[in-house]
Amino acid sequence: MPAPFEIIAPPFTAWWAPAGTAFPALGTAPPIAWNIIGTSGDADYDPEGVTVAHSQEVNLVTPLGRTAPVKAFRSEEGLVISLTVWDLTLEQYRLAANNRNFQTTAAGAGTPGFKTQQLYRGPVVNTMALLVRSTASPYGDEMGMQYQVPYCFMSGGPEIQYRKAEPAGLAFEFTAMLDPTQGQPWDALAQLVQQHQPALP
Repeated sequence: MPAPFEIIAPPFTAWWAPAGTAFPALGTAPPIAWNIIGTSGDADYDPEGVTVAHSQEVNLVTPLGRTAPVKAFRSEEGLVISLTVWDLTLEQYRLAANNRNFQTTAAGAGTPGFKTQQLYRGPVVNTMALLVRSTASPYGDEMGMQYQVPYCFMSGGPEIQYRKAEPAGLAFEFTAMLDPTQGQPWDALAQLVQQHQPALP
């Protein structure tokens, strides 16, 4: 009996990049344009891991002469990816602040160096690309898979709890939108890529 590769339990790691950045191929390291979420990647994630939620709104049509629906129309659909990161460095916190850049002030004579993050997000919602990747595939343990979201925004509003003996975390939630540079909606929302064969020599 073949190994049940379809049962997987690997950690996933997430990266973000400016919208329009090309996605790396499976098995290759993300280029420098991709910023890992969590200074140490999945070593900074809450044990609940990464959640991928598919939502939809469907209108069921039931005619007068029937007691059960005869047709369905999908009016809305969505994709939300969420994770909690135990990392409060401003390199990560900036995602909660509409991806605004922080300012760095160097240490001086008698003054410490510090970084400052403006928390006002303003009316404009900044967008980005999101890559979520694992080192296993349902087709083989040594293969990989990744979600590719070309156009999304940080839709969550993290509530950070500072508690004794408990790690403080940022609960990120990324909502996908249709990429305006793509002509077809099935290419524009997101893609799931799963390796099913090893590379040829």
